[in-house]
Amino acid sequence: MQIKRIIIIMLSLVLITIMGCQQKPAEQDLLRVKSEQGATHKKVIFLMVDSLMSQAIDKGISQKQLPTFQYLIEHGQYHKDMVSSFPTMSVTIDSTMLTGKYPNGHGVPGLLWYSSDDKKMINYGTGPMEILRQGVNPVLTDALIHLNGKHLNPNSRTIYEELARLGLKSGSINGLIYRGTTEHTLTIPDWIQGPTSLQKQIKVKGPDFLTLGALSNPLEGTKGTENLPDDLTDRMGLNNKYAIQAVNYLIQANKLPDFLYVYLPDMDQELHKKGPSSLEGVKKVDQQLQSVLHSFGSREKALNEAVFVIAGDSGMTQLLSAEQRSVIDMPAMLKGISVLKPGEEVKAETEVALAVNETMAYVYNFKPSRSLRSLADILSKDDRIDFVAWKENEWIHAIQGATSKQLRYKANGNFTDRYKQSWTVKQNPEVLDLKLNANNQTLDYGQYPDVLERLAGALNSHKGEFLVVTAKPGYELADRSSPTHEGGGGHGSIRQTESLVPLIIVGTNEKPAHLRMVDLKAYLLDLLTNHVQKTK
Repeated sequence: MQIKRIIIIMLSLVLITIMGCQQKPAEQDLLRVKSEQGATHKKVIFLMVDSLMSQAIDKGISQKQLPTFQYLIEHGQYHKDMVSSFPTMSVTIDSTMLTGKYPNGHGVPGLLWYSSDDKKMINYGTGPMEILRQGVNPVLTDALIHLNGKHLNPNSRTIYEELARLGLKSGSINGLIYRGTTEHTLTIPDWIQGPTSLQKQIKVKGPDFLTLGALSNPLEGTKGTENLPDDLTDRMGLNNKYAIQAVNYLIQANKLPDFLYVYLPDMDQELHKKGPSSLEGVKKVDQQLQSVLHSFGSREKALNEAVFVIAGDSGMTQLLSAEQRSVIDMPAMLKGISVLKPGEEVKAETEVALAVNETMAYVYNFKPSRSLRSLADILSKDDRIDFVAWKENEWIHAIQGATSKQLRYKANGNFTDRYKQSWTVKQNPEVLDLKLNANNQTLDYGQYPDVLERLAGALNSHKGEFLVVTAKPGYELADRSSPTHEGGGGHGSIRQTESLVPLIIVGTNEKPAHLRMVDLKAYLLDLLTNHVQKTK
């Protein structure tokens, strides 16, 4: 699902022998990364664990298989219902966490989306067939250059940019979103560069310390890091083991920045294959967290010297088997309509384009004479569709799959939700499982957490005339060459199962204003600046 997967896919697409050792520019990260706030200032280590779910944590603890998670929970805060971003795809979620904005603010709509400015599909790395058809060169260019350098809204500052303005140090270990103020160099291996137009060295802006596996490894040649797993068999360093070893080095070398973001990707692939009930991945993460704590000398010393924030990025829903029609063939649903094929350019006769993000999809309308409503009517007839939504002027419309029940809403109005957001809601609130209380003019969410703001964020995330389509639990959407996960796990949609993630905070009693991914940036900045003030 992420940049790491692109590197894996390249192995089957590029038949070029790896050349010998390559000269890389000497990075200065280790000379500038260490916090300047003194030993009494608590550092903040944020670990984003891809597809970590509270159900797995609870089950593992009950079976006495997760001693480190149990220790952290017993000595800190454990929230099981933090609301993620939407679509529930890592690039969008990470962009939300690091900018404090939903997609309408940060500009990264999903793993796959259509850019009307560039007149092409943007793909950061979905599946082998889609990458092959869309072209290795544009996919890698978008993932390695444009994601942080162009698509991420320059007017929405990341936490790294904010911390630089405050004179605080920051670092990112294998984070997908890393834009900051310090210049770094990504070094592209010969076997990747050969079939593409990528430059050998790509200048990017990031935090004070930046690793992106073997593409940016400031620890290369440093004593004690000789065995970092960053070769082809280890996904070029885009793996948990690499990330944890890098964290442990910074701790043991006394070079922690004020804020360190660490991305642990391994569990996502496992759960896609085996489904969300598997505990193998979370048990490995438990052992990796233990090694981080012990790098301080002891667990107690770790909690005295740092604040640990551990979060999942999205949940997963259990998908049905192929025999149970788990895959929703979207081109077949649009029979008789000219649907853009992966890798093709939009032409005069193209009527619709599909950007499938597993259990969610954007459907783009290029035929002026056809309304979004008419497309929504076609798609919502399938009983595996959860709902279809689109915007018309200031209103957002939604149709429930199979029932054709309708709802429309807009910002500002008489009903206020738990996040102090006010709304006007018309027609059938059950379409989005809303609980309206006319007496006290409040609005509560059911199966779709913060759905009004999150859905509006997706529908206003980029230019164009398009629908948002979501699948019911157990089903996933597919274009002609989309990766599918029959009998495994899927995410992308907006329901609770895929939207609610755990949040563990240890080393402080401070809590976020709201349990939402979009509120974490403000929380972390408050935490860091308050610690600085207390130290002074």
